[in-house]
Amino acid sequence: MPMIDADGCLLNVSVEGRESGPTLMLSNSLGTTMHMWEPQMPALTKMFRVIRYDRRGHGKSGVTPAPYAIEQLAKDALAILDDLNIERVHWCGLSIGGMVGQWLAAHAPERFDRLILANTSSFFPDQTNWDKRIDVIRKSGIEPIASSVIAAWFTRDFREREQDKVQIIRQMLIETPIEGYIGASQAIAGMDNRELLSKIQSRTLVIAGRNDPTTPLQMNDFIRSHIPYAAMTLLDSSHLSNVEQPHDFTEAVIGFLTQR
Repeated sequence: MPMIDADGCLLNVSVEGRESGPTLMLSNSLGTTMHMWEPQMPALTKMFRVIRYDRRGHGKSGVTPAPYAIEQLAKDALAILDDLNIERVHWCGLSIGGMVGQWLAAHAPERFDRLILANTSSFFPDQTNWDKRIDVIRKSGIEPIASSVIAAWFTRDFREREQDKVQIIRQMLIETPIEGYIGASQAIAGMDNRELLSKIQSRTLVIAGRNDPTTPLQMNDFIRSHIPYAAMTLLDSSHLSNVEQPHDFTEAVIGFLTQR
């Protein structure tokens, strides 16, 4: 896996799949690594060249001082594409990955073909919960919030039925560097992408979770209704829909990216 320099921060990047195929770039949620996408990789790598990466402050990537900003995180993704000499890709981002995708599609439309925005938002009107979470993490680390985060990421039925899969994601969360988690949380809290949505010209698919309390259906539908040519797919899941409904999520992604 290459380490790519993005304005002084080394980012851990993986490129897999068909060298001659169209390229798909994946961007995962806050508090996870590129391995969040493992359920999708067997199918996606048969059809696409797939780029995954650990966001700054996450996984094996470098940790820079907080706060971060959505624009900064978006420019990290552009730095990866520039280093790999890739001019244009499809984008699939979940949660903060979708927030980054909105910025990219609006500001660098020549670099992005089709756009998938999963379980995401363009704005959080109340920053109180983010501020409280950051305060707890600064004082006590990520462990005290882990159970509540996991409860929001997966439905109770999935948590009880797929305990091993949930534990893998929980471990990613608690191993996230504190400064990286706080920095990315501040990027989310300070984000307002609402005015960018009408500027997005990429064909767009919004994927929402029917039981997602983190980015509820109305947040995803706001995005769908303000991006020209956008469509929506609703999955029977909570926030990490690609993990909870891996087959349906993967089918939605492949179907959208391959339709004429």
